[in-house]
Amino acid sequence: MFENISLAFQSVKSHKLRSFLTMLGIIIGIASIITIVSTIKGTNEQIKQSLIGAGNNAVRIRLCQDNYEYDFSWNPLPEGIIPISEETRQELAKIEHVSDVSLYYVRNYAENVYYGDQSFNGFLYGIDQRYFPTSGYGLRAGRLFTEEDYRTCRKVCILDRAAWSTLYAGSDPVGTTIEMRGESFTVVGIVDLNSSFEAKIETVSDYYNFMDTSGGIIFLPSTTWPILFLFDEPQHVALKADSPDDMTAIGQKASKLLSETQISSSTETGFSYKGEDLMERAEQLQQLSNASNTQLLWIAGISLLVGGIGVMNIMLVTVTERTQEIGLKKALGARKNRILRQFLTEAGVLTGLGGLLGVIAGIGLAKLISTVLETPTSISIPAILIAVVFSMLIGIVFGLLPAVKASRLDPIVALRRE
Repeated sequence: MFENISLAFQSVKSHKLRSFLTMLGIIIGIASIITIVSTIKGTNEQIKQSLIGAGNNAVRIRLCQDNYEYDFSWNPLPEGIIPISEETRQELAKIEHVSDVSLYYVRNYAENVYYGDQSFNGFLYGIDQRYFPTSGYGLRAGRLFTEEDYRTCRKVCILDRAAWSTLYAGSDPVGTTIEMRGESFTVVGIVDLNSSFEAKIETVSDYYNFMDTSGGIIFLPSTTWPILFLFDEPQHVALKADSPDDMTAIGQKASKLLSETQISSSTETGFSYKGEDLMERAEQLQQLSNASNTQLLWIAGISLLVGGIGVMNIMLVTVTERTQEIGLKKALGARKNRILRQFLTEAGVLTGLGGLLGVIAGIGLAKLISTVLETPTSISIPAILIAVVFSMLIGIVFGLLPAVKASRLDPIVALRRE
């Protein structure tokens, strides 16, 4: 076996240009496949992050009526919606792949919120102490809410980056006072999402998916919520998933649990708790992307087929050139299997080298496309391994006919051929 490999490398070395041209079809095919697979994988990750937000993995469950979020800013408090208790929160935390659960109040449109002559029209959130880590927020300036803030119903607030920019235009807000519905709240900190994620809002559906991060949010301790609004408003739920792949299942289980336990029989029809099924939407977009990219993979596969035909052609030429060598080996006692293995090994080495060069070219091309077109790519190790093995299989399959031809040569006729 090692002798055959050594002979194959000697043959490649003695015919460098011919060998390279033979491998070119394999190189182009493998490079195309690696580039396409890397682009597909990178695009799928971008789709997932564009919908979810990099690394946040927060599943939000909201009270809905007729599949639309119930907005307390314009609608009366619905009867029969039971406030979520600590026991229910603990039941939600027991759902598989849930690492934490937070309860919070929401007002989609903040009314009568001012800092000096600057008004604010974003969102107000009444949150518990679990909300920031559950939803992927980190402290940017000042401090977070303390246990004392909750216990004494202290009138303090925290701004997200958008609210800070709207009200303060980049100046330091910590220690200043914001007026909300006639009440004064002291700003104690600024928070920001722990990622570089920026939501792209192009449709009404996008707006509802990303409203939490696009309009600006002022956060209040949940215990101070009754100072401004009704204390018994139904709450929303944020669950932190272990990974983005668990988000859909978690949303479905949590929505079912809340709909069964928090909505009484006296409630008018149409009410239910629903989760954002962002992973399902991401998978749909990925499937649309993959459908077109699969066609490109088939086209790249055709170039591999052409490369394989090129290998067959050059191996037939090699058999013709080395007829006397084959005849001499057979005259000295070499069996058919020995000749067959020698030429199959040479074809496998030729296409294997082409596969390795194709992988290098594919990785380089993927990086180049990512840099020039500013599109994401993600190199797939399994795709690289499969591409190299597949290229060697092509060499064996397309090298079989020339190898069989070489093994069947009559030694006397082969020795007499000039």
